[in-house]
Parts: sequence; structure tokens; C-alpha cells
Amino acid sequence: MHYLLPPSHSETYLYRARLLPSLPENAGGVGQGWQCPQPNMLLFEHWLAERGCLLLWLLPSVLRAQSSGEVKLRPALCQQSPTKVSCKGAGLCKLPKELGQGVKYLELSNNFIQNLSGSSMPWFEQLEYLDMCFNQLEAVSATALAQLPRLRSLLLGSNHLDRNYLANGRAFHLLRSMEVLDLSANNLDSHMAGWYIRNLTRLRVLDLSRNKMTRLPAGIFWTTPQLRELHLSNNYIMEIEEGVFEALQELEVVNLALNSLHCISGFSLTQLRVLNLSHNALELFASEEGTEPYLLQVLDLSHNRLLYFPELPKVHYLTHLNLSNNLIASLLPGSHHPGEFVLHYKEMARFNRTLHTVSALTHVADLDLSNNQLQLFPFTFFRSLGSLHRLSLAMNCLQDVAGESLTSGMEPSDHSPAPPEHAALSVRLLDLHGNAFRLLPPWFFGSLPQLETIDLGSNSLQPCESQGGNSGGTCTPFYNLPHLKHLSLCKNNITRLQPYAFNQTPLLSLDLSGNKGLFMPMEALAGLEFSLQKLSLRDNQMDDGEAELPCLGTLKILDLSGNNLSLLPAGLFCSPLESLDIRNNRLLMLAKPVLMSWSRSLKDVSVAGNPFSCCSLAWLDTLWAAGVGVLDQDEALCTYQDESRNFSAKIASSPRWLCPHPKDTGSLALLVVVMSLFCLSCGACCLLKKGQKSPGFVGLQSNSMGVFPHHSKREEPGEAKPADSVTKV
Repeated sequence: MHYLLPPSHSETYLYRARLLPSLPENAGGVGQGWQCPQPNMLLFEHWLAERGCLLLWLLPSVLRAQSSGEVKLRPALCQQSPTKVSCKGAGLCKLPKELGQGVKYLELSNNFIQNLSGSSMPWFEQLEYLDMCFNQLEAVSATALAQLPRLRSLLLGSNHLDRNYLANGRAFHLLRSMEVLDLSANNLDSHMAGWYIRNLTRLRVLDLSRNKMTRLPAGIFWTTPQLRELHLSNNYIMEIEEGVFEALQELEVVNLALNSLHCISGFSLTQLRVLNLSHNALELFASEEGTEPYLLQVLDLSHNRLLYFPELPKVHYLTHLNLSNNLIASLLPGSHHPGEFVLHYKEMARFNRTLHTVSALTHVADLDLSNNQLQLFPFTFFRSLGSLHRLSLAMNCLQDVAGESLTSGMEPSDHSPAPPEHAALSVRLLDLHGNAFRLLPPWFFGSLPQLETIDLGSNSLQPCESQGGNSGGTCTPFYNLPHLKHLSLCKNNITRLQPYAFNQTPLLSLDLSGNKGLFMPMEALAGLEFSLQKLSLRDNQMDDGEAELPCLGTLKILDLSGNNLSLLPAGLFCSPLESLDIRNNRLLMLAKPVLMSWSRSLKDVSVAGNPFSCCSLAWLDTLWAAGVGVLDQDEALCTYQDESRNFSAKIASSPRWLCPHPKDTGSLALLVVVMSLFCLSCGACCLLKKGQKSPGFVGLQSNSMGVFPHHSKREEPGEAKPADSVTKV
């Protein structure tokens, strides 16, 4: 790594490098009032008071600089390569004076530069990319820009270019080779923005987002005919005059999100490929009819007030359509919407209230209709979507599925007729969570032959038993679905899972969480022994015996958190688990044989919220010894008793020293033997003493070795016994 500054001033540079990081974050951004430091000791005293005594060792260097008159706070160290220089966040107030020859890329963002002035800068002539975002830039001189003949990209976002826009705009007219220009977050109105970009004939990418533009006048882009990307998000645009984009024949990407548009009545940008109109107030979107096909591929109309499905051109190549978070109540042709338009434009007069929603959506692969007001799932509407792979109807009011077209006002029957065979959808991922389904018709999954993933969470569906015969139309069959791999039935108020509910459905993941009081017999998951890899039974409040699991030979991820289990289901012992979540249960400990069976496969486990005993943490040692990561060991607690009171401690702090040590059985047995021998010895001694005092034992003593005969002279107390007075035999 090379540095821009000479090493002779290293002490001063070190001083700057350590002071500047303590500045507030984005100190050089819009609205910040911090000014560059001046060369005096008051500044140092201010910083020293803030940083404390850690900087006292820098005082001699600063004093030497003060005494020599060289008190200029040099820029912090920049990173330099042969063609790139980065001084991001270096605390600069001016442009660096020495770049070296051949530098083409210069990054000066997050500094305090106010002026781009025009002293001779011969080393800038090679620059092609200049980033000065998040500074305090308010003045740009023509002299400076004249010395940048090869500049292609100029990023000036988050500055104050609204302050001298007339002079700055005249200087910008010299940038005839400019291709990428970022003027975002500069408080520019529509007139200022148009003044800056005038005569930039080679401009291809323009960013005017986060400004104060309220309208797009007709001629604002007339002098930028080569624009391909235009970013106008997060302004206050309420009006787009007719003919604004006529000169932009190469325009491909337009971002108008986060504005205040209410109506798009004549969309005619046939060459456009990406259009983002999200987070506006659109009530109507309609394109102009013509013979020329539209090249549009991505259209985002989310977070608006659309009452109807947008009127799209008949010929287009749309692949991604986002209509989430609107007010669409029906997708059936000729349907009426109970709502009214909030605003009335003259363009709306040619549209009637019964807008036709049928369009040739033959290329659409991703359609998002979540968070609307749909009450019916019409298969007929999606009949022409032969390329549809992802469909989201989540968070609506769906209760029924209509297989055939219904006239306005008719309600579907409980047993809706199946759609024609050619109406089968190619959907692979279907999101229906957050609706009001109680039943899906028997033909539903048959009309989705390629379905791999379905989210039915937060409904009221009850799975049928595959061997139960006629269910009376009260449950939904989830068996015999050979292509279904991922199924979510969380929060469906399922209280009992029927046997063989998923037989012949090779699920890889199954979510049954949030079904409080769920009872799962052993046969409930039968048929998933050799396919299921991920299972969630979270927050079901299941007791022991209510979660009986078969031997799931491929299960890798299991979530049992939020239940009332004091023992893990026995069927898990043969599963090659890699991740286990058993938080918030009633487990006192984990059986060592169970952990040993997972020692080669288990990678992480979550255990907090269980009443573990601090005196029975051998299972934790087993996990650590096997290299298993206890993800929440700093939150997991255990309890111990001290003087008839219960206390808690973190299991990670090894609190077992607080517990009484268990007695060693070997030591106890030895102690019993020793005490027994001691008692026998004491008893023998007592008997001997009694025998000496009793005459009845004289004959016995006379026949004993090493005892005195009865006729010998009795020793007097305290008298010494002669050595040869003992009778030897």
C-alpha cells in the first residue's frame, strides 16, 4: 500500500488520523454544520478534552509543528494503487495536491470539501471517475472542470449544489464527455436539475433521487438523448408533462418510486425494460394501444391505491409484475369495485368502471398480488400465464377457489367445479398465507402439477387422513402429491394430525408450528421417514406423549422450541440431526446416550429457557467435547439450591462448584470396612481385658503360648517382668 503524503510529516498525520475517527458519523453529509479545523492550539485542546489522556503522548509532535509554523492539519493517509486513490472519510477540506501520474479513479466521499476550484491540476487530466458524495460541496468552477477532459463518471450526491446552481450549471456545460452523473440529495427543484444537465449530450446514467422536484417539464431531457437509466425516486413529483420522455429513445430503466403520482393513463415507452412506480398514490395504470410491442420486463406498482388490475399492452415481454399492497378486490373480468377514485383526471373519462383485466401475460414468471382485498382465487384469470412460476396471494381475504368463470355477484359453492384440463398452472411456488381458507377442493393440487412449495400458514385448513376414506368435505388432502417438497401449515388451528396425512408426498420441509395443543400420533408423519429434512413444531405447547415421531432417517433440522417437553421424542435418536432448537421447554437435562448418537452429525443447538439443574450439566460437557455449538449458551440458565433458596446462573459460567460434590461409592465402602475392623478390634480388646480379671479363664490361659502359669508369682502393679520368666514351649 502506498500513501500520498511524504513521510516527513508522519507525526502530524498520525495526529489527524487518530482525531478524525471520533467525529460524528456522516459528519460531511447534507445538513452537517461541522467546518474543517483551523491551525491553532484551541482545536487541539478541544479534541484532547474529548479524547482524554490517551492522546497526551501526541502533544510534543503538535507543539513542534506549532513552533515551526507548520500547523496545517494534513490529510489523513489515503490508499493508493497505480490507477486508483481512495481518501474516503479522511477529513479533507481541499483536494489532495499530489496524486501521481496515471490515476484514473479518485474517491473523496465523506469529507468536508466545499469548493471544487480551479488551480492548475495537471495530475487530474487522466481522471475518468471522481466520487465526492457526502461532502459540503457548494461551488464548482469552470476552470476546475476544464481540466477534466476525460471524466466519464461524476458522483456528487449529498452535497449543497442548490446554493450556487447558476454558476455551477454553467461549469457543468463543459462536461461534454460525461456519461454517469449523480446529483442525488442536493435539494434541487425541477428547474435547478434541468439547468445542471443541459447540454450533457453523452449522458447515459442520471441520478436525481432524493431531491425536491415536484414536476417533470416537457423539455427537461431534450439535450440528453442518450439516457439509458433515470433515477427520480424519493422526490415530490405529482405531474409528468406530455412528451417528457419522447427524446429518450434509448431509455431502458426508470425509477419513479416514492413520489406523489396518481394516474398513469398513457404509458407509451415501448423501449423501456424496467419501470418502478412503487410507493406512489396511483389509482390507475393504463397503457396506450399500438402495434409496436412493448419491451417492458419488470414493472413494480406495489404500495399504491390501484383498484383494478392494470391495463397492460397486448404485446409485451413482462416477466416480473409486483402489485402488492394495493386495493384490488377482484380479478374476474367485468367485476365492479366498491371503491371510488379519490382524484378525477380528465384522462379517466375514457375508462369505465368495469375495466377488463384479461391480458396476454404469457411471459410473466413472477406475480405478486399480496396485501390486496381479493376474496376469490380464480383459476380462469391465470389460465394464460403459461410461464408463471411464482405466485403470491398472501395477506388477502381469500376464502374459496373458483375453477370456472363466475358472473358478477355469484358466490362459489362449497364444491366448486374443477377447471378445464388445459387450465392447469405451471406454478412452482405458491404463497397463500394470511387468508381465510377452510378447505381446498380435491382438484386444487391436481391443477398445479408442478407445485413444489406452498405456504398455507395462518389459515384454517385441516389435513385429511390418507386411509380414512370420505372425509365429508371438512379437510384438505395433502397426500399423493409427488412433486410437493415444501409445505407450511403453521397457525392453522390444527389440534390433531391424522395418521398418514402426508403419505406419498416426499416433503423435504414441513412447518407445523403455531398449532397450539397439537397432538401427533406416531403414524402422523408416516411416509416421510426417507425424505423429510426439516421439521418445525415450534410454539405448539405440546406435552410429553403428544409429539410422537417415527424414525426420520434424513431429518437434519428440528425446531421443538416453545413446547412443554420434559423428554425428547424417542424417535429422534436415529435422526442425523445437524441443528436442534429446544428452547423454552421443561427439560431438566439431556440424556447422554441421545447426545452420543448425534455426536457425529450435530453442529449447533439452542437450549435457553429450560429449567436445567446446575448440578447436572454433564450433557453440556458432552456437547462441548463433540464440538457442538451452543448458540445461546450466554442466555441459558440453570438453577441450584442454597440454604433452602433457589438461585440461577448461566450455564456458560460453569456453576457446578456451587453444588455439593457427590459421594464416591468406593471411598464409602472403604470407610465401612475400616470402621468394621475398628469395631472388631475394640471388641477383642474388651474381651481380653475381661478374661484377665475372671478366674474362669485360668485353665485356658495356662495352655496358651506366652502367658504366665497359674502357679507363677503374680506381678505387682508397676513391677518389671523378668525376661526369662516366660515359659517357653
